[in-house]
Amino acid sequence: MTRRPQSRFAAAATLPGDEGSGGHVPVLLAEVLEVLRPRDGGIYLDGTFGLGGYARAILRAADCRLIAFDRDPAAIEAGAALSAAYPDRLTLVLARFSEMERYLAGPLDGVALDLGVSSPQLDRAERGFSFRFDGPLDMRMGEAGETAAEVVNGRSEAELADILWRYGEERKSRAVARAIVRRRAERPFARTLELAEMVRGVVRKAKDGIDPATRTFQALRIYVNDELGELERGLAAAERCLAPGGRLAVVSFHSLEDRIVKDFLRSRSAAAPRGSRHLPEAGPGRPPSFALLRRQAVQPSAREAAANPRARSARLRAAERTAAPAWPAETAGGTA
Repeated sequence: MTRRPQSRFAAAATLPGDEGSGGHVPVLLAEVLEVLRPRDGGIYLDGTFGLGGYARAILRAADCRLIAFDRDPAAIEAGAALSAAYPDRLTLVLARFSEMERYLAGPLDGVALDLGVSSPQLDRAERGFSFRFDGPLDMRMGEAGETAAEVVNGRSEAELADILWRYGEERKSRAVARAIVRRRAERPFARTLELAEMVRGVVRKAKDGIDPATRTFQALRIYVNDELGELERGLAAAERCLAPGGRLAVVSFHSLEDRIVKDFLRSRSAAAPRGSRHLPEAGPGRPPSFALLRRQAVQPSAREAAANPRARSARLRAAERTAAPAWPAETAGGTA
C-alpha cells in the first residue's frame, strides 16, 4: 500500500459531503479507500457507520453494494438521507459489527472498521462520553447494558482499579478507585463533570496538557461498551466473511485497540514469528489466512493531524484475505 492513493480513490475521498454529513471527513479516508480499492459489483461492509464518511466514499468510488453497521440508533437514524441517495446499494443495520454473519448473504470484498467513539457521541453532552461537558454519566454506544454511573457506583474498589488500569492504563488507578469509593459513599456519581473534577483532584495534569480525567473516561467507555471484546469478535468474523482477495482496513485510536489488531493480523499472516534452529516453530502451523499489505501501521499526515487533532493518534492496519480457511476460535491468538 502506498501513501499516495490513486486518483479515483482520492476523488471519492474529497468530494463535498451529502446531506447529514456535516462536512465531516473521517480519519485516513483516502488511505482506507486505497486499501479497499472498491470495484463495481463488489460487496463491502462498514462496521462503524457513525456519520457515514467511509460509507459515502465507498459508494462514490465504485458501483458497489455496502452493508453498514452501527449499534447506535442515532447513527442509523441520521443515515436516512444517505440511504435514500443510494436506495439499492446501501443497507443500514442497527447491530454490532461482530454480528455481521447474521446479516450477510455471501462473502465480502472488503471490510472497514473505524474504531472508538464517534464525533457526535463525544460532542453531545447528553451521551455522557466527554469530560468537557456536563451530562449524565452514561457512555453507552447503544441503548442496552450498564451505564458508566452504574459501574462507578456499583463496582468494588478493587474492580474499579482493575478497570482503570486495564482499559485506561491509568497509573494512579488505585488512588482514583479509592477516591471514587470514598466520594460515592457521600453521594453517588450521576454527572460527567462530578467524576472528572474528582479525578482531577487525584491525578496531576500531564506535561503534554492531556486532561487528567482522560484515562479514566477512556477506561469506563471501553468497559461499558466491551469495545475490546467487540473488536476481537469482529476481527474473527471479518476473517470468516471475507472472500479470498477481500481486504480488511482497521483504524484504531489507542494502543489497546492497535495491539489487538496488530497481534491478530500477525498471528494469521506470514509475519507471525517463526521458529529457528535454536527455537522450535511456534503456533499451530496453520496456513496464513491473511497477507499483510504493510508491516507498519499507517499514520495520518502532518497536514491531516494539524487539521483534525483527533486524528493524531490514529493508526491504520490492513491485510488481504488469502484462500486458506479461517482459523478456529481456539487458535485466534487471544480472540474468541
